[in-house]
Amino acid sequence: MRIRVDWRSSCSLTGTVLRWLSIPLAAPALLAVLDGNDPVPFLVAIAVAIASGLALEQLSADRELGQRESFLMVALTWLGVASVGAIPFLFAGAGSAGESAFTGLINTPINAFFESMSGLTTTGATVMEEWDFNNQPRSILLWRQLIQWLGGLGILIVAIGLLSHLMVGGAQLMETESQTRNVRKLRPHISETARLIWGLYVGLTLLAVAVFYGLHLLGFADGMDLFNAVSHALTSVATAGFSPEGDSIAAFSPIVQWSIIPFMILGSTNFVLLYYITQGEFERPLQSEELRFYLGVLALFSALVVGILAFDADLDLGIEPTIRHGVFNVVSLVTTTGYASMDFNQWSPGAKHMLFLSMFIGGMAGSTTCSIKSLRWLVVLKAFKRNLFTAIHPEAVRPLRVSGSVVDEETVNDIFGYVLLAIVIFFGLTVLLVVDAARAGTDVSEFGALGAAASIFMNIGPAFELAGPMENYNDFSAFSRSVMVIMMWIGRIEIVPVLVLLLPAYWRS
Repeated sequence: MRIRVDWRSSCSLTGTVLRWLSIPLAAPALLAVLDGNDPVPFLVAIAVAIASGLALEQLSADRELGQRESFLMVALTWLGVASVGAIPFLFAGAGSAGESAFTGLINTPINAFFESMSGLTTTGATVMEEWDFNNQPRSILLWRQLIQWLGGLGILIVAIGLLSHLMVGGAQLMETESQTRNVRKLRPHISETARLIWGLYVGLTLLAVAVFYGLHLLGFADGMDLFNAVSHALTSVATAGFSPEGDSIAAFSPIVQWSIIPFMILGSTNFVLLYYITQGEFERPLQSEELRFYLGVLALFSALVVGILAFDADLDLGIEPTIRHGVFNVVSLVTTTGYASMDFNQWSPGAKHMLFLSMFIGGMAGSTTCSIKSLRWLVVLKAFKRNLFTAIHPEAVRPLRVSGSVVDEETVNDIFGYVLLAIVIFFGLTVLLVVDAARAGTDVSEFGALGAAASIFMNIGPAFELAGPMENYNDFSAFSRSVMVIMMWIGRIEIVPVLVLLLPAYWRS
């Protein structure tokens, strides 16, 4: 069989990404030295990143990617970065220089790869228990935050730079909704567009650091020292969800919890719209139908959950805590951040089912968020409404419009296909988790499996029961955790770049 995909070019560019990964790895290595811990796990990862990157770069001098090569490069990059990113976790808990190694929950091959893939895909699911957080060095905890920050922006850059003309409905709609003919050309060259998005991302992160640490300096945020301020800024803007604290955001004061909410929303907002705001073009966001729909969904779900909590006789929180916890956890799950301000495992079934539905919404197209995304749901609802109209007016011709612009029928069909495929895969993963739990003797109920499957595939993090916000995924079997790693990978890069590789026609036609 003659392979018609230039896989060497894909691997070569993947190698370039791996080589550059050595730069962020230097930050936790330096912190390990400053804290008196062993930096060797990070130095090994740096060496592997550079060596493998240089080796892959030698495969081809051709840096041009076609449609097929782009799919392959994206899939390989996420796998490669997650593999290198797992190396520090594999040797985690080495302790101070000269001390004996501490055996944590993430320094086994499966768990290290799980934690790394969860971080890179901004899923936020962890295998660590609270005692594990207390024993890990700060350098390991910082790497968990950094890899999420890199993953949060990574998918956006890929969508703009490589796949904006390939992804099923996402990029086409991002162009329509942001009133931009081509999101790759906010600037004349893709490199300039990438720098523009990086600048916005870094700026939001620095603003979050200033707010969180400023609250600490003012005496309103005990425990939110500089390390925690940086750590939570990295993952709130990335809508990622890892925290150095075993209790997540429940470890901090109410004012910290309120201050994190806007950054989760900003991170899940179309970065093209954020760019226009920085340019003083405020009318663009106001014209965005998706933004109005997205904020409306956040408000509706928050109000419903707050209402359910308020009438829960077994949960007497008080007015402000009820509003805060309801709004915070809805925003956290809708934006796929995965923070938790309290253990919502203790909530009533009605409130938990609302949170479960929140997992399937997602933020805006062109943001750091995951899940199905609000723009796709907006198109689905508009298409359904149109179908009802044409059922009673069969001769009518009604183009589907978003923010006044026509969405072509091919994009509409792509979106329906994507949503259906995502739901089918979600149910398939649910069945697998239930069956494997019965085989392994793990206490996983049907609702627990539904929550874990949605959380993993939609890249959210916490779920319910065994995978609750104050629990972890270590109690799932090794086989289930291995499958979850694959599902996080497939879900984060939006299914198609992986599934298309399984088609024989992709390789030879």
